Amino acid sequence: MPLPRTRGTALRHRLAELRGPDVAAKALDARALAALAANPGCKRRAILDGAGVNKAALASALGSPSVFGQSQFAFTRGNAFEAKVKADGGAELLRLVHEKLDRGAEPPAHARVPELTATGPEGRTARTALALREATEARGEWTLLDHPMLALDVAGSPAFLEPDAVVVHPDGSWTVVEIKSFPMLDGSADPTKVGAAARQAAVYVLALEEIASRLETAPRVRHRVLLVCPKDFSNLPTASAVDVRKQRAVTARQLARLTRIEDIADTLPVGTCFSPELPPAELTAAVESVPATYAPECLSACELAFHCRARSRASGAVTSLGRSVRAELGGLATVEDVLSAAHGESGDPDDPAVAALRRAARLRAEALGRDARTLGRDGQTLGGAPQTLGRDGQTLGRDTQALGQEGLAAGPEAVAPCR
Repeated sequence: MPLPRTRGTALRHRLAELRGPDVAAKALDARALAALAANPGCKRRAILDGAGVNKAALASALGSPSVFGQSQFAFTRGNAFEAKVKADGGAELLRLVHEKLDRGAEPPAHARVPELTATGPEGRTARTALALREATEARGEWTLLDHPMLALDVAGSPAFLEPDAVVVHPDGSWTVVEIKSFPMLDGSADPTKVGAAARQAAVYVLALEEIASRLETAPRVRHRVLLVCPKDFSNLPTASAVDVRKQRAVTARQLARLTRIEDIADTLPVGTCFSPELPPAELTAAVESVPATYAPECLSACELAFHCRARSRASGAVTSLGRSVRAELGGLATVEDVLSAAHGESGDPDDPAVAALRRAARLRAEALGRDARTLGRDGQTLGGAPQTLGRDGQTLGRDTQALGQEGLAAGPEAVAPCR
C-alpha cells in the first residue's frame, strides 16, 4: 500500500513535473541565490530556480541564449589557485585565517580535515553538520572543512550550497572562506567583484547559522569572512577580512519576502512544463504563464534576461528603464501611460509624477523652440554666404582677367622660365 503523499512530497512531485520528464534538477548555488534575493518580486525566476530548471538551456530553446558566465579558462585558473591554497592540508589557508581573523589563538601547527564524502546532497549535508558539531566540541583545535555541503530553505524548497571552505577556530567559532582567482593589487581588489563575493559569502553564513541553531549550544558564526585571492600578478595567495553583516541582513530580509514556490505552482495551468524539448510555441506559452519582473540588473544575473527584456520592451513596461525610473513614475506602468500623462491627455494633475512629467515636457518644448529659432537665424546667415561667394567669384574673375592682361604684357619673359 503506497504511503500517503505529504505536502512536501507533493511539492517535489509538482516541481519535477514542471522540469519535464526525466530532466535532472539543476542545483542552486550561492551565486544564483544572491541573484534571486536581489529580485524577490520575480515569480518566474523563483519557480524556475525552485524547480531546478536549467535556465541556460531554456533560454536557448526560446531563441534568446544567455551570454554571461565564467569562461573555461577562468574556471581552470580558479581551480588551480584553490588547489594551491589548500595544499599541505590547508596549512597556508589556516595561516591566513589566523593572521587576518584570530591572532589571539594558538598558531595552527596542524589541523583536522574531516572526510565529508557521502551519498547525495542530503547525505553530504548531514555529514557536514556532524563534522561541524564534532569540531565545535573538540575545543582547542583548528578544523578545516574542504567543500562542505550546506542547506538553506528558499521559499519552501531546500537549496544545497557548497562553499570553498569553512574553518572551525579553537574557540569553536566558524568562519566562511571564499577563494577567488581575481587579483588583489596593493592590498585591494575590484570593489564590484569583492561585493559579489561578499553576497555569496553572506548566503553561506545564513546556512551555517541554521546549522548552529540546531546544536545544543549554538556556536558563533563569524560575520567577517576570509577572502583569499592571488597577490598582485603572481599566483601567491593573500587574504583580506570582509565584513558581511550588511549583505547578510539584506539577503535574509529578501529571502524571507520571496513568494512561496507552492503558491506560484498552484496558479499555473494544468500541464505546464518548462522542458527545453517542447516546441518553441508551447514552451514560450509556458514561460509567459508566470509573471516576470524584469530590470536591467537581470542582464548580469539571469540567463533569461534577454527573453524577458524583449517582452518587457514589447509591452512598453517602464521597468525596462530601471527600478529607479519605475519608482519615480508611481502608478504609470507603461511608456504609453507616461507619454500620455506628459502630453496632458491623461493622468491626475495633482499626482506629483504627472505634474513633474508635464513640467518636463514644457521645458523640453521651450528648449526645442529656442533651438529652432536659433537654427533659422543661422540659416539666414548661411544663406548670405553664397552671395559673398558670388562677389568673391566676380572678384576672382576680375583677378583672372588682370592676370591675363599681365600675362600678355609679360610676353616672352613670362614663359622664359619654362625653357
